[in-house]
Amino acid sequence: MSPPGPEPSPAARRWHLAERRLYLCTPDRPDLAAFVTACLRGGVDLVQLRDKALPDEQVVARARLLVALAEPFDVPVVVNDRPGRALAAGAAGCHVGQEDMAPEEARRLLGPDQLLGRSTHEPAQLEAALSEPIDYCSAGPVEPTPTKPGRPGTGLAYAGWATRRSPLPVFVTGGVRPETVPALAAAGVRRFVVVRFLVQAPDPERAARRLRHAIDQALDEPARPAPQP
Repeated sequence: MSPPGPEPSPAARRWHLAERRLYLCTPDRPDLAAFVTACLRGGVDLVQLRDKALPDEQVVARARLLVALAEPFDVPVVVNDRPGRALAAGAAGCHVGQEDMAPEEARRLLGPDQLLGRSTHEPAQLEAALSEPIDYCSAGPVEPTPTKPGRPGTGLAYAGWATRRSPLPVFVTGGVRPETVPALAAAGVRRFVVVRFLVQAPDPERAARRLRHAIDQALDEPARPAPQP
């Protein structure tokens, strides 16, 4: 059981953040508009643009495109690492990793009404994040992933512990696929970040529907005991 936490921020309330389940993290790509639209139709309900190599002006342009695409779905778009560019694009907020700008500085730039997320990879980072001015955390990667070269997998125990420990929404990363969802849900995970399963899918809408169905089905099952970290 998560300890009592602070009231959700205005941004978290505006976007019903705690109710969101399927978080797409995508790099830029030539078919970005068609790809993200297909994922939104398939059930993605939070989108992050994450492309470390993209110049700032292109980050703004591509993020603006995503904001316009996501608006009819009432889905928030966040930008990785660059709060100023998130604001310039009209995005819902920003996400910072452990090697990125400090959350306090990101919050100063964003102001109080934008979403701010924070990556965590171990219990000490999660505990530190709970005292930072953020709206949600990510936890993982559960499995090693090419999007985080050299980072070992955290395993199921950390993912479930982080979800139970945090009063903020926790989105779990690493190896999220329809066949892995039941074990993740059994460990306590309630929100999922997807990259490769959708980014590499020949039919992203169908893949997103499969994944969202697996998540919704798993979360309707009675909770089972979870492993300890």
